[in-house]
Amino acid sequence: MLTSAIRLVRFTGRLLLALAAVGMLVVVFLALIALTDGAGSGLAAWLPTLGVGAALAMWRGRRRSRPTRLVLLLPVVVAAALTASVCVPTMPTARRYPPALPFVTAQHWSLSTGSRVAVYHYPPANPGPRHPVPLVYLNGGPVRGISVLDHRFLQLLARQGYDVYAYEQAGGGRSDLLPMGQYTISRSVSDLAAFIDHMNNGKVDILGFSSGGAVLTRALADPSVAARLHRAIIAEPGPMDGPTAHITGHKGRKSARGLAPAPTGPRSTHVPRYAVAFGLMRLGLLSPDTGLIGQSEGDNAFTAADLGSDTASAYCARDAHRIPAEDTAQNFSFSPAASLRIQQTIKDSPSIAPHLLPSRTPAMLMIAECSSQVRQWATAILANDPAIQRTQYMPGVGHHMWNGLDDNNDRAAAVITAFLQDKPAPLPNSPTRDEIPTFLRDHK
Repeated sequence: MLTSAIRLVRFTGRLLLALAAVGMLVVVFLALIALTDGAGSGLAAWLPTLGVGAALAMWRGRRRSRPTRLVLLLPVVVAAALTASVCVPTMPTARRYPPALPFVTAQHWSLSTGSRVAVYHYPPANPGPRHPVPLVYLNGGPVRGISVLDHRFLQLLARQGYDVYAYEQAGGGRSDLLPMGQYTISRSVSDLAAFIDHMNNGKVDILGFSSGGAVLTRALADPSVAARLHRAIIAEPGPMDGPTAHITGHKGRKSARGLAPAPTGPRSTHVPRYAVAFGLMRLGLLSPDTGLIGQSEGDNAFTAADLGSDTASAYCARDAHRIPAEDTAQNFSFSPAASLRIQQTIKDSPSIAPHLLPSRTPAMLMIAECSSQVRQWATAILANDPAIQRTQYMPGVGHHMWNGLDDNNDRAAAVITAFLQDKPAPLPNSPTRDEIPTFLRDHK
């Protein structure tokens, strides 16, 4: 009995040592992945890890029997198998673009900047009066395809007499990719200017949502681009520059984050290769241009379920159990690496506040009640852009204000069309610049 207990203790101890050895090798591998920036699809980290592990095992077993030496090599074999899964692609390495949408034809425009973008046109679809100025939609992301939910909202605007254009920013949706180093917030603004020039219709109205709102804000701060704009609507903007990007302040009323059911469907982060790549990129331990996975492979791998609670954070807590499907699996497209790259260029950029002060383009700001955005991202624009004529605080909605629930699309459209037609606002003009401190205190 005592002998059996001793054997069990010895076996348990050896097993724990073996597991510790496997864990140590995995940690070494991940550290080398970060140090080498994933070079060679991770092989630059895998081969040294395997070599060091094998050399240590052989050194420890140099005076032991052959079976013992083989046992000492077992953790190396297990670690090699585990880490090899990080080095082997399981998705195509050439970009797979979403298939055509059944309700609108995607055109492709080659812009003067070198970007080739997918363009969607919804001409006025009603027999009544038509708005004479084209409306361009800048979607959020950054570097995300336009969702089916957004397309439905654009169709609603077209039915109200607007000539609506939208394009997926370079790298997103059906638009062509760029070299990773070319994804910058400045390039996004330049592409907007080039897109307007390509339309050749004179000035345009712009609706910029989320990160699209940040692009629009920076366009307003650039006189050469602002000269092309007739009216600007900044809806739930992201940070406009480095100083605002580093603000950690108030947010809106409680969102559905943590309350909504977990998203269903496949996740790339359940695959070791993409879990490591996206995880280390998010932590800043891998560059967006990492050698571990290419841009195309990462785009192909990333799914809507990978957004996790980010989708729920765009809805009010009261809507947690009825969040609509924003997109289809076939249409969903997001470039995590390019998105991180653009966000970093915003964080690294100097303040644009002095450049907003001369702005003369009539503008409107839209803020959601249950916004997941930092409130100061919006109020910084309000404080520094003297041409903002009205602010519309949208009750009962989250970050994604036109979401197909109840009458939310109609309410958002009413606010937008009233401003574009210079008609009285459906909602009070609130907050004003003077009300910013009170707003930040009371609306959180």
